[in-house]
Amino acid sequence: MAFLKIFGKAHSVTRVVEIHFQRHAIKKYLFQKLANRRHFPKELPLSLPRKLFPGPILLPVSSYVLGAAFRHQSTCYFCTNSRHLKALIIDGKAIAQDIKDEIKAEVEVFLDHGFRTPHLTVILVGNDPASVIYVRNKAKAAGYTGVTCEVLRLPDTVSEKALLREIEFLNSQPDVDGILVQLPLPEHISERKVCDAVRPDRDVDGFNVLNVGRFCVNEDAFVPATPSGVLEIIRRLDIDTFGKNAVVCGRSKIVGMPIAMHLHSSSKGNRGEGDATTVICHRNTPREELIKFTRAADILVTATGVPGLITADMVSEGVIVIDIGITRITTKQGRTKLVGDVDYEGVSEKASMITPVPGGVGPVTVAMVIKNTLMAYKIGLQNYQSKEHHEK
Repeated sequence: MAFLKIFGKAHSVTRVVEIHFQRHAIKKYLFQKLANRRHFPKELPLSLPRKLFPGPILLPVSSYVLGAAFRHQSTCYFCTNSRHLKALIIDGKAIAQDIKDEIKAEVEVFLDHGFRTPHLTVILVGNDPASVIYVRNKAKAAGYTGVTCEVLRLPDTVSEKALLREIEFLNSQPDVDGILVQLPLPEHISERKVCDAVRPDRDVDGFNVLNVGRFCVNEDAFVPATPSGVLEIIRRLDIDTFGKNAVVCGRSKIVGMPIAMHLHSSSKGNRGEGDATTVICHRNTPREELIKFTRAADILVTATGVPGLITADMVSEGVIVIDIGITRITTKQGRTKLVGDVDYEGVSEKASMITPVPGGVGPVTVAMVIKNTLMAYKIGLQNYQSKEHHEK
């Protein structure tokens, strides 16, 4: 009998861990033993063949990190900030970094072959503090990947007509691949009219009604960044949705609805995940019904902006929780902090996986905007090459 000793630090955050064993056979053996485990104690006895490995294995990583590393080919998307929490804490920063690294590598290939740089234009109307931060993060992510990003700032007094003219101009520019209008907009401007003015093939936020419709019927389309980020988390963590009970709290047309549509869609279509039994809850769902649905959930996604909406007594053991809600609150000490819709400390004691706020879905959302921009860039190149071919 050999013992696998795992050391974790309280309040530590581990991004990506590469675990290498002295022999590949040991790694494969441990993978088979641990792949289906949900929780890992600090000392885990394993029956290892002595001819493969005669002594103990010492790994300076948390137990939660260890379990994930075996599941995901030695790349870990989990972290822990307390040795008392039972849930695997999904590290959105790690996932976002991998996405950005993949985009960066792909952009470099295009540039090496003599193609121009992908370009994103973001329109920011007014000076809403949250919007300013979001736009800054998107520009920073674009810069990291090699995608150029222009931020077009307009005053909050700009007329709807003038804003639509700016969008029309960007639609006509051959070197603009992605167009994003940061929401919310001032009250005198119709968000629907503005979103629909962006060319569908450059609509990297996925808000144009044509992209929404195509997505709903399982056709290729740009998916809004936040739902796209949630789906990317599910995909990269290989979360099984087939036949599971999925509950989505929040029915907005740009977050809750697209997520629910994807989770219940047939995996025979263009997307690999889906086939869950999906329930959407919203502000008019009676509290007792909400509790009934959330307790039955295998996968719980919440995007309501109501702090503490989901408490530990409302979920079952082993649920996977993806918390999209983000609200700035003031603590009793007079400090401000960001919180999600979920009572994080309580629910973490029962969940098998959970996203923190901040650091969960948010970073992945930003990365998906850049990924959509690269997709728009490739679509533009294909269309250009196809046009050249037909002209010849």
